[in-house]
Order: sequence, then C-alpha cells, then structure tokens
Amino acid sequence: MKKYFQFEELGTSYRQEILGGLTTFLAMAYILVVNPITLTLADIPDLPDALRMDYGAVFVATALSAAIGSIIMGLIARYPLALAPGLGLNAFFGYTVVLGSGIPWQHALGAVFISSMFFLILTLTGLREKLINAIPEELKYAIGAGIGLFITFIGLQTSGIIVKNDATLVGLGDLTEPNTLLSIFGILVTVILMTKGVKGGVFYGMIITVIVGMIFGLIHKPSGIVDQVPSIAPTFGQVFTSFNDPAFYTTTMMGIILTFLFVDFFDNAGTLVAVANQAGLVKNNRLPRAGNALLSDSIASVSGSILGTSTVTSYVESSAGVAAGARTGFASLVTAACFLLSLFFFPLLEVVTSAVTAPALIIVGVLMVSSLGKIQWPKFEVAVPAFLTMITMPLSYSIATGIAVGFIFYPITMIISGRRKEISPIMYLFFIIFILYFIFLK
Repeated sequence: MKKYFQFEELGTSYRQEILGGLTTFLAMAYILVVNPITLTLADIPDLPDALRMDYGAVFVATALSAAIGSIIMGLIARYPLALAPGLGLNAFFGYTVVLGSGIPWQHALGAVFISSMFFLILTLTGLREKLINAIPEELKYAIGAGIGLFITFIGLQTSGIIVKNDATLVGLGDLTEPNTLLSIFGILVTVILMTKGVKGGVFYGMIITVIVGMIFGLIHKPSGIVDQVPSIAPTFGQVFTSFNDPAFYTTTMMGIILTFLFVDFFDNAGTLVAVANQAGLVKNNRLPRAGNALLSDSIASVSGSILGTSTVTSYVESSAGVAAGARTGFASLVTAACFLLSLFFFPLLEVVTSAVTAPALIIVGVLMVSSLGKIQWPKFEVAVPAFLTMITMPLSYSIATGIAVGFIFYPITMIISGRRKEISPIMYLFFIIFILYFIFLK
C-alpha cells in the first residue's frame, strides 16, 4: 500500500493521510445537506411536486457519487482530491433550469449525463489533458491563488465576519454574534496550531471548535447516532426517461448542456491545478497522471447523473486536507469511506456547522495564496492576466469566470509585448471560446 501510493517519495504516512482525508470530509460534509436542499428546492414554497426531487434519494445519491468519485480519484489518479456534486452547478440545476425554466428535473439530469459523456470522450482521447497542460505556468499559479482568495471569502461570509452591505456591497459583520465569535475562536486556535507546526492543525482546530461550540450551546448535540438509509429508487435511473421525451430535444437544452460542460471543465481544471500545486505534485508545469484524474472526474459525473444528482466535480475543500498533511490518493479513500459511513451516521453531521468549517476555509486560503510568490510580477504582460484571474474569482463568485477573464487577457498582453511565440495555439482557442462564452452563455 505504501509503495503504491509512494508514501516514502512524498514524505507522508498513514497518520497524515488519514488526518488529511478526515479533514477534507469535514470541510465538505455540508454538501450532504446543501445539495438535497438545493436540488429539491426545499426553500421554495408552493412548488408542484412534479418539479421536486425526493430529498432522501438525493441525499443518498450525493453521498454515493462523492464516494465513487473519491475512490476512483484515489485509486487511479492517486491524488488527495475528493469529489462531490458541485456547488454553483447544483444551484444552476435547481434554480435556473428546473425552477426558472420549468424544465423537469429528469431532463436536467439528462443534460448532466450528456455533458459528462462529452467529458469522458474528451478525456479518453487525451484532449482534456492537453488542454490543461497548455495553461501557462503563471496562470496556473494565479488560479491557485484565486481559488485561495475565493474560499477565504466564502469562509468569511459563512462565519458572519463579512456580510452584505447595500452601500459598499460587503462590510464587516456583527463580531459579537455568538456563532461569529465561535468562528473567530476557531480561526485563532487553528492559527496557533499551524504556527506551532502541528500536523493536522486544521483538523484539530475543527474538532476543538465543535467541542467549544457544544459547551456553550452554539452547536446542538446530535439527535442520534445511526439512522435508516433512505431509498434511492425515486431518482435512480430517471435520467434515461428524458431521452424518450421529444420535449427534451430543444435549443434551450443545448445551451444548458454547454453551460454544464463549460463550467465543470474549468472549475475542475482550476481545482485540480490548485490542489496539485499546493501538495507539490506539479512537475515542470505538468500534472503527473492528469489524464487519470480527469477520467475519475468524468466517471464520477456520469455515475452521479444516473444515481440522481447534479454534476460531480473536484472540491477545493480538498486543499484543507492537503494542509492537514494529505499527499496521496489514500487520503481520498479515507474521505470516500467517510461519505459511505455518512449514509448511516447522518445525525452526527449536525455538529459540522458553518462556524466549524469557516475557519478551515480561511486558513487554507492563506496557504493557497503562497503561489503568488512564483508569479513574475515585474513583467506587466504576465501580471495583468494573473491578477485579473485571481481577483475575479471571489468578486464574481465563480472559478470559471476568473479563468475566463485571465485567459482572454493573456494572449493580448503577450502579443503586444512581443512574446507571441510563447503562446500555445490552444490558448488562442481558449481566447475565442471565452469570448463566445461571455457573449452567448454568460
């Protein structure tokens, strides 16, 4: 096992990998609650039952698709990268496609299935790997830093430290609010542990925050330990019913499929590059076994649509596990095992609140922006696309949009500065695609 996962070469151990895998799971466990709420449109009253998915079935589909994706990623790609139904994509599925357009959720699953099959074909031909390896080194660093800023912004929001402000868009929240204070406590504890060099400091910080939250009554003790696993029958295989419906074959569905395809590709590519960079796995601007990692993502998404959930993708929260010591795919196997156990121990997940996960996201953001030091800032033609990539992600609340903006400016600044020969032909293709994306899809 140690030899297969290259423990010695990567300077890791079972303890580090287990802690890393557990940390990743705790950082992304919220998806087990958020995804069913989003896809079933639970917060929308007076909605016809035909437009609602079954909550229990979506919960099981979420856990199983996350486990399947993480297992494949761990065994085949051997990356410390966990997968689950993606945030943003699930909101697009539920609120834009189903609620906004009135499209049956079975048809939405059909769009996810088709876009995932396209991904699988692109991956098997090796084209997806070539596209990712064609991304310039400076932009890869910028993507990692941008995702770091993005998840820090998410952590600051979910903790209540940063809130909406009508005058300035965002502002400082009420720091005396109990749950915000708990998050601030979690940040301080995690900072102390990380500064002292404690391996797994992010994980231990989350555990200490949970315990303190329970002591002060801010986190309720779980209502139970074990619960019955809901039936997945209401959603399993429903994707195929859409293909027999003539109403599925419309130009609207084509646009939906392209949106799923576009956003998932660049969200996944950005996350893969960022986490691999953080773990020190990128060699000579190339990702070892990148094809296997992309294959894992494609298979997970196809299986997720069949099980009954939106697009499955790599999670930026995996960076929390890397910060806790994860370096190999063994950590992904640990995360997968946690998702499978969650099917039975769902009540225990009640203790993993936003006040617990927010400090981890904020601290991990600090670690991820370290890649900024590798960017050649004195070279303006490099600095402009790198900066725009990085800053647009948190401001637009989209990894894909940040990548799009940076990729549009990169060829422009490089050509004007006389560095045309350094631009890969693929970057020109990206330039055209992103221009069309902003005109027609965005």
